[in-house]
Amino acid sequence: MKGAQVLLLRVQRELSDWRLWLTRALVIAFAALAGLAIVGFSRLGDWALALFSEARHAVWWLPLVWTPLCTVAIVALVRRFWPGVAGSGIPQVMAALDTSVPPEQRGLFVSLRLSVAKVVLTCWGLLAGLSIGREGPSVQVAAGLMHAARRWLPERSGVTVQGLLVTGGAAGIAAAFNTPLGGVMFAIEELSRRPEQRSSGLLIAGIVLAGLVAASLQGNGAYFGVIHVAGLDWSLLGPGLLLAVGSGLLGGLFSRLLIASLAGPGRDAFSRWRRLRPLSFAFACGLAVAVLGIAMNGSTFGSGYSHTRALLQGERLDSWLYAPLKLVATWLTAWSGVPAGIFAPSLAIGAAWGADVAAWTGTAQASALIALGMAGFLAAATQAPLTAFIIVMEMVDGHAMVLSLMACALIASGVARLLSPPLYSALARAQLARLPQGQSEASNS
Repeated sequence: MKGAQVLLLRVQRELSDWRLWLTRALVIAFAALAGLAIVGFSRLGDWALALFSEARHAVWWLPLVWTPLCTVAIVALVRRFWPGVAGSGIPQVMAALDTSVPPEQRGLFVSLRLSVAKVVLTCWGLLAGLSIGREGPSVQVAAGLMHAARRWLPERSGVTVQGLLVTGGAAGIAAAFNTPLGGVMFAIEELSRRPEQRSSGLLIAGIVLAGLVAASLQGNGAYFGVIHVAGLDWSLLGPGLLLAVGSGLLGGLFSRLLIASLAGPGRDAFSRWRRLRPLSFAFACGLAVAVLGIAMNGSTFGSGYSHTRALLQGERLDSWLYAPLKLVATWLTAWSGVPAGIFAPSLAIGAAWGADVAAWTGTAQASALIALGMAGFLAAATQAPLTAFIIVMEMVDGHAMVLSLMACALIASGVARLLSPPLYSALARAQLARLPQGQSEASNS
């Protein structure tokens, strides 16, 4: 009887705490809003890229003019009005999570204003044909939306600004990829290693809800469809090891190039050119991306989703040059200074590398190697192996390959660490350098 009374008191206390229920309602509502925003962002980006493809097919030389001019215009707007939207968006969220950043300075990295600008300029980049992914930008967009919820939370709610940012960033990944589990793992592995005990369940619920909102609007199927993999056997060991090590080398090189270009000391001639003449440098990067795209019959333009899907559905590569040239196009796009994510291009590069290995080794398990290449290169480029393998597993419905995907991601990430420090941590430190001098020095101490 006494136990029943204690239980009743606890239930009454739970139901009577209006702050608790208001907090829950606000977090869930803003998480759902973030999911809706990312779905809209995805559809707008797909429309922009489709429009570019139609124009390119109608006038083959159009990218030689349109792509560099758009690149210059985007970089000019970024530098003049929204310097916080340049690049991926993930480093900005990581910088905002730094405890040394004063609350009044977080707007340098995340805000509703930056979220709107990120959507518009990223879609413009896709309309220009630049090699851009929208998943990194989705992290910053959703984090900006969740950050806005802080104004409405009651005092002593138990949910901190850092918790909202982690939830928003991870919700962006979950909704963009339609992978709720991948979003949760991204929050744990990349954004926060200190989950909040009092509100972690609520925040994880928000991440999953954003993914479910995206799934309800875009369909619950795997993003790239179901891959049919016959029983894996030991004949795949040799090609799989070659693929994992190669993914680590390529991904590590890619990460090192991005860090040197975007966060390095910049003593080379190209970095000086970028620093002194940013618009002419952006024009040159856009022109180079256009030349690469025309040379590859358009395959290196855009995010690479359609190319990756085609490979998983059994189509063959036109050229083994696709993987290295897509890597170069993505690097040049990011270096130009436009808002640009690397997740989708990384998946495309990894898929092409897997198809190359399958062709060179003559294995019948081409689809398995393509999926392994996606996980391996993404893990190497981001050095977030658990996030990479879970995202790929959910995107291709590759549950039969869980152990293989995990092993490939871990090997590739380990090899990449020999060549490059973690990408997003290095870029986040570069973002913190934008703080006023005294605060920047404090954050690096």
